[in-house]
Amino acid sequence: MGNRGKDRGTAGFPARPQSGWQTCRRLLLIIAASVLMAANIQSFVDAGGLFPGGFNGLTLLIQRSAQRFAGVTLPFTLINLALNAIPAVVSYKLIGRHFTLYSCLTIVLTSVLTDLIPSMPITNDVLLVCIFGGIFNGLAISLCLLAGATSGGTDFISVALSERLGVDAWNYIFLGNCVMLAVAGLLFGWDAALYSIIFQFASTQIVHMLDLRFKRTTLFIISDRAIEVYERIKDTTHHGATLFRGTGLYNGKERDMIYSVIAGDQVKQITRAVHEIDPRAFINILKTDHVAGNFYRKPHD
Repeated sequence: MGNRGKDRGTAGFPARPQSGWQTCRRLLLIIAASVLMAANIQSFVDAGGLFPGGFNGLTLLIQRSAQRFAGVTLPFTLINLALNAIPAVVSYKLIGRHFTLYSCLTIVLTSVLTDLIPSMPITNDVLLVCIFGGIFNGLAISLCLLAGATSGGTDFISVALSERLGVDAWNYIFLGNCVMLAVAGLLFGWDAALYSIIFQFASTQIVHMLDLRFKRTTLFIISDRAIEVYERIKDTTHHGATLFRGTGLYNGKERDMIYSVIAGDQVKQITRAVHEIDPRAFINILKTDHVAGNFYRKPHD
């Protein structure tokens, strides 16, 4: 009810071409995310002997296993790029070309910078390393998502699941990371593995809090200019709406109420737009856990 388009966001509403500023913004966010992620690996992650989860964590697990059990030093870049090859192909087919290319740029930059940036431990307190390292890791991933990209590996999988099934998959990725950390615990001791779970939990919660794209929000808008409000919602978000007519019990006047479900990252934009049209509009904003049926999703590309 109240939403236009198929589950795949491109149905009925082709993506607008990007402006030069949008491209520059994406590149700047990707560079910032890559620097933050590489610096985090070489500071907090390295200082605590942690495994950050995802393919970065798997890369470190392979790298440290080769060093300990075979005496071979493998470059982070080579392992990470090899691991991300298949998920990148899947992402290209399921999500989109530009999303995948920007994500690959993130992977390459992060890998190269991790090899170039020297180790720089900030603190030896392992609990502080876990908490703040997880926060910075979550911030880096969130910057990638804000740029319309991802840091690769399991993030490709998470975005694909969210795109296809309309679910928040980050907690499922966290469970998958726990399995990888169990292997790390068997090989390198349980202290580092258990602390890494704290690191992963902090990172997952930051991403869950900052990534609004796959959150759903229900709006109930009471306005005397309902049709104009609906047109703005439709033009801005490509979502539809349902109009209810009722009676305001305070003064007995007929009132119009618009019901619409939009993406979480569109709420502020729509709220401002509604108040521009009708400064006296009353808006009730509700968190929506799940939507069954057609729901337009803005395409990544």
